[in-house]
Parts: sequence; C-alpha cells; structure tokens
Amino acid sequence: MAITDKIYLKNHRQISSQLEANIPKGAFKGATLDLVFTGEGLTKLDDATQERVLDFAQDFLDCDCEDNPYCGHPERKFIQYLLELRAQGLGPDAIVDVMTDDYMLYAYPGDILSFLDQSVRTLEAVEALADVDGNREMEQKAARAKRELSG
Repeated sequence: MAITDKIYLKNHRQISSQLEANIPKGAFKGATLDLVFTGEGLTKLDDATQERVLDFAQDFLDCDCEDNPYCGHPERKFIQYLLELRAQGLGPDAIVDVMTDDYMLYAYPGDILSFLDQSVRTLEAVEALADVDGNREMEQKAARAKRELSG
C-alpha cells in the first residue's frame, strides 16, 4: 500500500459537515479530490480550511495532465514533499506535525517511519544494482540520497 493511501484529512468530520456530503478520510481518494478540491466544494469550507485546501491544491494538484488529479502526479509530488521534510532532518512525528500545519493532513507516525524505511531499502537496492552495472554516478547518487534519508 502506498504512503499516500495512508494520508488522511485532519478534520474529516468537520469538512464532511461543511460540504454536506460523506467523503472518505483519505486525502488522495477520488471522491475526496472531487468534493473537496472543486470550486463548488471550496466555497462551502470555512476560511481556515479553505486556505489549507488551496495550499494543498496549488502544491500538489497543479499539473496540465488531461487526467489531473488522477494522473499520479499529486501522489508523486506529495512523496517528494515527505522526502524533503526527512532530508531537513525531521523525524516521523515532526513530519506529521508539519503536514498537519501545512495542509490539515495527518498520518500515523509509524506509517511515515515504514515509508522512510522502505525508501532507504529501495535506495540500497538502487545502489547495489548501480554497482553491479558499473554506473558509479548512479551508485554515488543513491548512496548520497540514502545518507540524507537515514539522517
């Protein structure tokens, strides 16, 4: 299961009530994207929620794909955001705090830790494959990224 499947709306019940609709808790679920991030849905939200939703839309849903927001770019951008927070030295608890402050989203710190651990394991595999292939540049790039992620 992708980490983006484990990212939830912080005030799910409040948002559902404001939208007068039942929406999934998952931030990247299709129905959530449709109801919360459309113009009609935005107008029903209180100012604070609306501001965070707009920030999320600008940072992750801004792409020119015909299938936007179902093109996969929002999830990839969000994963990059999580990795950048880790590269800044933040641990799982702090990452959850920052994404809650930035976008009113939350996740369980254990899920973030598992995602980061899996990311390190993936980079180790890339590093090993690059070594076998003789691609020193990729090997060094993967090793550097792994060090940044590991802290």
